Amino acid sequence: MSGRRSYGDACGVARGLDVIGDRWALLVVRDLLLGPKRFNDLLAGLPGVSPNVLTQRLADLTDHGVVRRRDLGAPARVHLYELTEWGRELEPVLLGLGRWGSRAPSPPDRELGRDSLLLGVKARFDAARADELRGTYELRVAPETYAVEVTEGSIEISRGDAGRPDATLTTDLDTLRAVLAGRRTPADAVRSGDLHLDGDPRAARNLTDLLQAPASPPA
Repeated sequence: MSGRRSYGDACGVARGLDVIGDRWALLVVRDLLLGPKRFNDLLAGLPGVSPNVLTQRLADLTDHGVVRRRDLGAPARVHLYELTEWGRELEPVLLGLGRWGSRAPSPPDRELGRDSLLLGVKARFDAARADELRGTYELRVAPETYAVEVTEGSIEISRGDAGRPDATLTTDLDTLRAVLAGRRTPADAVRSGDLHLDGDPRAARNLTDLLQAPASPPA
């Protein structure tokens, strides 16, 4: 354990911070929301964290029941970290915090990573448009692949193949950043060859609409 002292407060907010209040803890949870990751993948996605600190945060979150380690065994001998069911309950908290924090100044010369970009898509999703955008999609942003499923009133994004997607989008991280930020249109990226769309044309349009959707109106 990290030795961090408890707030000693019975309030649920204080007890929650006793579990996830250490620096980097919530960002570790954020980077596991779309699926399991190896230690080195987590380290690469968290610029500024040291291996020792990441090891400690994973140990603390595991001890608290937020994260678990899964060993794939021989011959892979790979350890994956994933959220427990209790840990996954933090998703709406993090999406709400992301919407709130997006109004604060952004650090200079910092770009969003793949997971943060796609969590932003989830945070902006307007459930009222779920019927028109319904479908199964696949995003290939080398070296990662993500499955996107829009069903009744909800969107799910997870790391991995989509199986038999209605449409597939293939691009690089810089192009995805530019499209999601509105600096480039999907049509321009397609014309330049930086972005490729495959599958049903209507589903492909729905996929690009989904990525470019503005923030949903406040409740």
